[in-house]
Amino acid sequence: MIKRSTLVPILESIRARLARALRRAPVLLGLALTPAWPLAHAAEPGAAGVGARMESRFPGAKIQSVSKTPVAGLYEVVIDGHVLYTDAAARYILQGALYDAQNRRNLTQERLDELNRFVFSELPLAQAIKIVKGNGARKLAIFEDPDCPYCRKLELETLPKMNDLTVYVFLYPLEVLHRGATEKSIRIWCSKDRAKAWEDAVREGIAPSAPDTCANPLASIKSLAEAHDIRATPTLVFADGSRVAGAIPADELERRLDKAR
Repeated sequence: MIKRSTLVPILESIRARLARALRRAPVLLGLALTPAWPLAHAAEPGAAGVGARMESRFPGAKIQSVSKTPVAGLYEVVIDGHVLYTDAAARYILQGALYDAQNRRNLTQERLDELNRFVFSELPLAQAIKIVKGNGARKLAIFEDPDCPYCRKLELETLPKMNDLTVYVFLYPLEVLHRGATEKSIRIWCSKDRAKAWEDAVREGIAPSAPDTCANPLASIKSLAEAHDIRATPTLVFADGSRVAGAIPADELERRLDKAR
């Protein structure tokens, strides 16, 4: 799995907003404020108070929900699609993954997956390269970069073992990691046979020869990916809206495809 930056934490995109909010936050923590936090967002009693206090600490932050965690006294706060943790007084803020060690579950990642779940039928499939294998009954969308080594691994080692599958490839070049991937993606899209141009490029290393002057959906795909917090390629999206990042092995892909039907 290729990340945009191994040094960027999950919540980097809201750090600046929180920092600005901290500078604007009231100095007197006991200052009485009329909270704009709507009670409807509270998952249970007590959460509304936490939401109101978070809002007073960070004016302007978009608080989507507040709920208790399995850890006593620790609340989950969703802000702009990202997950934070805080105490009942909203004094201490934690960012990072919360693990259930006994059951070996990453609770934070599970929550993020739920928040960023796709509605497959609403994907702009006309902006994807369509590749049909067998009867194409099963559906899979993949956000891929033509120069991503893990995309190549997926394309060479996993996808050839699949059958009865329709794959929709959304071109999502990570230019910061792979210089020239954007131009290559555009040339693939501009090719007469996009599916062949894609497979030649990612599997064989054959550069597409088409011009890079045609209208293309890359900006739209980038916006879609960012809206769903996709930070890595390949990211696979299944028919049930679930997703996974990385070049997963064939047996896991088969299991996920069958489960998503």
